[in-house]
Amino acid sequence: MSQPAAQIPQLPRSPLWLRRLNKYEKRAAHARPLVVEGRVTRVVGLTIEAVGIHAPVGARCMIHTPNDVVESEVVGFAEDRTFLMPIGDSRGLMPNARVIPAEDACDALVGDHLLGRVIDATGKPLDGKGRIQYSARKPLLGKSINPLSRCPIDTPLDVGVCAINSMLTVGRGQRIGLFAGSGVGKSMLLGMMTKYTNADVVVVGLIGERGREVKEFVENILGTVGRQRAVVVASPADNPPLLRMHGAWLSTAIAEYYRDQGKHVLLLMDSLTRFAQAQREIALAIGEPPATKGYPPSVFARLPQLVERAGNGGEGGGSISAFYTVLAEGDDQNDPVVDSARAILDGHVVLSREIAESGHYPAIDVEASVSRVMNDIVSEEHLLAARRFRQIYSTYHKNQDLISVGAYKEGSDPRVDEAIRYYPQLTQFLQQDKQTAVSLNQSVGSLLDLTGIERTAEEPAEGSA
Repeated sequence: MSQPAAQIPQLPRSPLWLRRLNKYEKRAAHARPLVVEGRVTRVVGLTIEAVGIHAPVGARCMIHTPNDVVESEVVGFAEDRTFLMPIGDSRGLMPNARVIPAEDACDALVGDHLLGRVIDATGKPLDGKGRIQYSARKPLLGKSINPLSRCPIDTPLDVGVCAINSMLTVGRGQRIGLFAGSGVGKSMLLGMMTKYTNADVVVVGLIGERGREVKEFVENILGTVGRQRAVVVASPADNPPLLRMHGAWLSTAIAEYYRDQGKHVLLLMDSLTRFAQAQREIALAIGEPPATKGYPPSVFARLPQLVERAGNGGEGGGSISAFYTVLAEGDDQNDPVVDSARAILDGHVVLSREIAESGHYPAIDVEASVSRVMNDIVSEEHLLAARRFRQIYSTYHKNQDLISVGAYKEGSDPRVDEAIRYYPQLTQFLQQDKQTAVSLNQSVGSLLDLTGIERTAEEPAEGSA
């Protein structure tokens, strides 16, 4: 009689309660987090007050209107009220509109495909060239760098402008201000530096400028060649104040992205004053008291937070050399923003309206300008030549009134005689056509020849940005 086939043992089935528990665990793993909704209770100017939400300062919120969704950001709170500021158009808001905190933070979208593009403060393209493929995210407000881990500024930066290269030499990783009133040529000077510097990447932030100026800068000043290695972030004057601040932060975040890749970046921001004015609008709207000429204290806290993000990275890393234009209202060099920027930057270039009106371009006031790192990055001969240039130039200006009315007699003072003899050559040396680039070596060589200083050592090599 044959033996029965071997029976395969059957595993006991899981009890019903365990199978249900596994099903609920899978559903819970993909469940969306609970979001506490709030509602709009008041709108005053650009400030939106809401109750019922719990979100930190800087978090994004979506306000649902009957026809659209208004994106906003938390800028403050008081007791049970949360203060929001719209990022886009706020039309359509109504009482009791739903306010829902967003899950994602206000990060900056970055990537290599940004080169050659023009975007707004939210990262959306403005040039009509289609969508941008972003590859990474960076904190919009950046991360602080240990000051002891930064590389020192020891390499000259060639900006292609003779007056700056020779008399106000800029170092790679330096942060310098461009102080000027309206209409004296600061945008044109920025365009020259954009085209003529040999940086790896140029990031241009047009903050609070007129829309017409944005188009002119991109098409006429920057040009086709300049756009190939540049990223332009435009946040015109008609944008809400929060969006203008985002434009400045986004420009810096993009520059940080390329610096982290080991590249040397030139950051041009026009202007730092518009950034300060946007912060003033926000601060006053949420009830912060004004301090200096209408500027609340938070304005002077925001400026160094933005500026300190530029500069050199760590050993073997890249750098951000930054030029910030500062609009001197009424040509007042003691304006609060001008005075604050002067204290936190590594130097400043002053553009004079009087010089500009005389037909002198670029209208750089050499006597009022300074580069705080020049002594550490140029040769001794270069310093001697620049010092002698300033002495002769200053001597002429101190006696200009006497010379102009014919009250000065030749031979009365040898230094004045020398200044009168050299002055036409000095003014000619400082002028430059906007279509012509003058390298760092050419600028220094011309300065040495003009002042009669002999070369006794090899001149510093040109920096790459």
